[in-house]
Amino acid sequence: MRDIAVFSGSAHPELAAEVCAHLGVPLSPTRVSRFANDCLEVQLQANCRERDVFLVQPLVRPVQEHLVELLLMCDAARGASARRITVVMPHYSYARSDKKDEPRISLGGRLVADLMVAAGAGRVLAMTLHSPQVHGFFSVPVDHLHALRELAAHFRQYDLSRTTVVSPDLGNAKEAAAFARLIGAQVAAGAKQRFADDRVSISDVIGEVAGRDVIVLDDEIAKGSTVLELLDRLRELGPRSIRVACTHGLFADGALKRIGEQPDVLEIVCTNTVPVPVEERTDKLRILSIAPALAEAVRRIHNGESVSALFDAPRNE
Repeated sequence: MRDIAVFSGSAHPELAAEVCAHLGVPLSPTRVSRFANDCLEVQLQANCRERDVFLVQPLVRPVQEHLVELLLMCDAARGASARRITVVMPHYSYARSDKKDEPRISLGGRLVADLMVAAGAGRVLAMTLHSPQVHGFFSVPVDHLHALRELAAHFRQYDLSRTTVVSPDLGNAKEAAAFARLIGAQVAAGAKQRFADDRVSISDVIGEVAGRDVIVLDDEIAKGSTVLELLDRLRELGPRSIRVACTHGLFADGALKRIGEQPDVLEIVCTNTVPVPVEERTDKLRILSIAPALAEAVRRIHNGESVSALFDAPRNE
């Protein structure tokens, strides 16, 4: 892996360091500074010339700061004559801005994708995009991974003979069905209507949950309003146990505390695509690492091997 260089922005350097440890390469240093007028400046402090450069940066709070930082990293790598620039973006927050459902509304998912390409990104490695169409917003190749195998490996420690995977809405039902197949469970979905970013209504749950062990699965949990609303509907149906799982544990505005305080929620499981502050964690939280999966994808991209073959095939547990 001599011709590879991995850099991290300030969003999640711990994940980047873990990816590098699995690759057996050093994490190259990055300097991020600020001018007196508040503008950012980025310097990649390792040789990039004719090297395969990977820039690790999830778009997490403060999203706009980390986005500009990533764009400057791309520009710095391009100016340093990198052979190829791959953005490793474990969480793409602008993927939620993916449709024109109101007049004169921006499509941030497409615009930010264009910005990355304009800054020099030649490839993107992403994890569990909010909706499938976001993949098509990029005009460069995208390797779109998911964390279902990591989640499945965790839940296989339990008795899954009476388990139902519940998607909070029909939009996430396909992913929930794929996860249910991995663990040999049934699948159900909530009938959700969203009125605002933090106000939703779930009128019913389609599927069998009474007397069963329920795993609520979503792609991300931000304010937690959808999960809490779904828990109210599930209680009316009488499940035997409830666990909550997601790929991106954003847990904004005390969501982790609110969900953890629900007495019938036995466990909250997420991955480390985004950092979860230590002071906000609860005893119910389990964080799974997706660094080995990202590292293997990076290795395969660098070596010109198939990434889809890796993630479509069953993983040996």
